[in-house]
Amino acid sequence: MARRPLPRILSKDSAQIARTQIARSRELARTAADSATDVLHPLITVTRGLRRLASAGRRKWEDTPKDKRGPLLFLVASLVLAVALLPYGPLLAVMSLMAAAAWHGRDRTEPTPEGPDESQVERLRTLYEALVPYFSSPEDPAPLYAHGGEWEKAFATHEFDDDGRVGHLLIRYPAYFPDGEPEARARIEQLLTAKAGRGREYRFAWDEEGNRLTVTVLAPLPTDIAAQHFVTTPGETVLGFTDPSEVQRTLPLAYGEEQIDVPPVVWRTGVRSTEPHLLAMGHPGSGASTLLRSVALQALRHGDVLIVDGGGTGEYACLTGRDGVLAVECALPGALASLEWVAQETERRLIAINMARQAGDPPPADTRRALWILLDRPAVFAHLAASDGRKDPQELLQVPLRHGRAANVTVVVAEQFDGAEALSDPVRQHTRARVVLGSATPRQVEAVLGAPPHTTPLGHMPPGRGYARLGSGPVLRLQVPRTPDPYDDATSDADRAAVLDLLPPRAGAAQAEPTGLAEPTVTAEAVGVESG
Repeated sequence: MARRPLPRILSKDSAQIARTQIARSRELARTAADSATDVLHPLITVTRGLRRLASAGRRKWEDTPKDKRGPLLFLVASLVLAVALLPYGPLLAVMSLMAAAAWHGRDRTEPTPEGPDESQVERLRTLYEALVPYFSSPEDPAPLYAHGGEWEKAFATHEFDDDGRVGHLLIRYPAYFPDGEPEARARIEQLLTAKAGRGREYRFAWDEEGNRLTVTVLAPLPTDIAAQHFVTTPGETVLGFTDPSEVQRTLPLAYGEEQIDVPPVVWRTGVRSTEPHLLAMGHPGSGASTLLRSVALQALRHGDVLIVDGGGTGEYACLTGRDGVLAVECALPGALASLEWVAQETERRLIAINMARQAGDPPPADTRRALWILLDRPAVFAHLAASDGRKDPQELLQVPLRHGRAANVTVVVAEQFDGAEALSDPVRQHTRARVVLGSATPRQVEAVLGAPPHTTPLGHMPPGRGYARLGSGPVLRLQVPRTPDPYDDATSDADRAAVLDLLPPRAGAAQAEPTGLAEPTVTAEAVGVESG
């Protein structure tokens, strides 16, 4: 049987023609509607005015006392009769009524003032005068920046927020300004931050080719997003949240009683990850332990977790004895034994995966389950091991760091800036995912992330705020979800309940959660150092 040709309406060309005709019809309808509105605008204005006059007359009649309505009605009737008897009286009355209706029916919305007001002009003039010493040269025959010059030529576009402060600014600068030098850029950025308003975060975008600088005020990141189940796939970990313009993905989150979409910073681990291990740096109280707790709660959904706490302050006591938690070590002997087992387990996984591939079989199930090593404050153990003549626990991380991606082993290290020098070379080389939390200088951020941040830091950084960079990607602002220690008395009831709901059950038998502060037993070899 011969095949029937498809109808023309189903062909690609016909569909394209149909879409073109529909778009053209919509454009014609929109044009006709606009033309009709322009033609009927006088009639609409007069009708609106008549309605307003009628409403005013009705209100006047209702406000008139009943004993005076008769004389008022007689006066109106006399005026109507007098107008009717005058030559051209009815015509003049109708014309007067239409003129009054047109006057009362006009659009009374005040036009939006064009340009900045006096206070905004003063702010722009102050910024211009402050930039004159940096963007001017005595040899320039026609300087763009000069004392008492025209700021309108220097500032191409400008926007202000509700408080009257600069919200967006496009600055033109002369071509001889050394915009390729970081020191010169830093001076301009520091000046604009001080003059445009402190206490806010700014993003500076330098267009070296066009000699333009774009200054944008960033909205503060939300700090009250509690820990919860994130809609992710195995191998994806949400480090925190960032600006909507920086990522192309959003996650649905429970925000109180509402449901919102927030752009996340997603770290991908596993066999195909290019950044299989992570290093987090910060000062005390910056939120490094909060980040590790958040990562641990997400890792326990699809893998096993081993925690080595060098601070020994009981930050991870809530995870002790949980399903999937192999151990929570707070002393040097336990840390050495656990990390030695991790090195052997990594080698065993590599051998098992290699044998399965040679036999043409899939990897064994126990090697496909992710193994996470969370190491907090390794510098403390390094100091204890050196004083006691033992091996540095970081030396046992060489095998997991070098071969962890192939063996599905992920290492997360958190350290404070004062202990950064104690980090071993394998930790520095193989942790390509980096996070900096807390109030850090731009030099510190660049030293950890390998690139300077494109935003100005806040004077006071809330806990969990910082920057993140995954491999060679861009530097992103980061806010870690609120994941406090549920056994801490300072934790609110809502945050405690949110974290406890995410914890897996106790291994073996279900036990009631303690309501007070519970600290693990710490041996004399563990040094208690306050961690973030």
